[in-house]
Amino acid sequence: MHWVPVAALSDNYIWLVADDEGNAFVVDPGEAAPVEAALAERGWTLRAILLTHHHNDHIGGVSDLVARHDVEVYATGDPRIQPKNHFVEDGDVITLESPRATFRVIAVPGHTTTHVAYVGEGFLFCGDTLFSVGCGRLFEGTPEQMLASLDRFADLPGDTLVCCAHEYTAANIRFALSVDPDNGPLRLRRDEVARLREEGRPSVPSRLADEYATNPFLRVDSEAIARWVEAQGKDHATRAQRFAALRQAKDTFNA
Repeated sequence: MHWVPVAALSDNYIWLVADDEGNAFVVDPGEAAPVEAALAERGWTLRAILLTHHHNDHIGGVSDLVARHDVEVYATGDPRIQPKNHFVEDGDVITLESPRATFRVIAVPGHTTTHVAYVGEGFLFCGDTLFSVGCGRLFEGTPEQMLASLDRFADLPGDTLVCCAHEYTAANIRFALSVDPDNGPLRLRRDEVARLREEGRPSVPSRLADEYATNPFLRVDSEAIARWVEAQGKDHATRAQRFAALRQAKDTFNA
């Protein structure tokens, strides 16, 4: 598989993946034009579209792409997502014919109530659920739901590529260091991301193992996170309380 994060809108990434014959699928095309340009540049043919949730910066380009290409569109039954011709739900296994690829559908409510992720072929297409060194805002779900959703990634291989949908890593690292300043892998990630961005390169995908080493939202069981939450005067007895304290702090973090 050949993959490229296609930059779109202000800070989105649209994931475009193809086989050696140039058969491609795309994940969360919030705009059509950047996808069309990437396809034309590489001589690839679009065969399928995978959608994680209904926000317009993830589905805004679907109608135009469907009008120009013979594609299959996979999404949940959420009526806010249109157009689509394949309905998916938690536990489904979808197999694309071209490119030949198989993905398991995982329900991950939190950012929205009907958000899903697709995992397979070494990829985790997680939309706005998991970010590099961060996680999505809770627009429709609860802290308990989002934490449970993130927990569902725990059994995936450590070398799984986390293909999130936004270039938020540098800002996420600044928050993470305010919470977990003695985290050595996190400091190394800060330096790596600074170099990538200075070179004009994306900071993603990341490896799932690296996320578990650096991402505070995946480290709610660590002593460092528990100490930080306690120091903020927040309830910290349960995992959900620690996660909620982190998410609330990130929502207002400005440094």
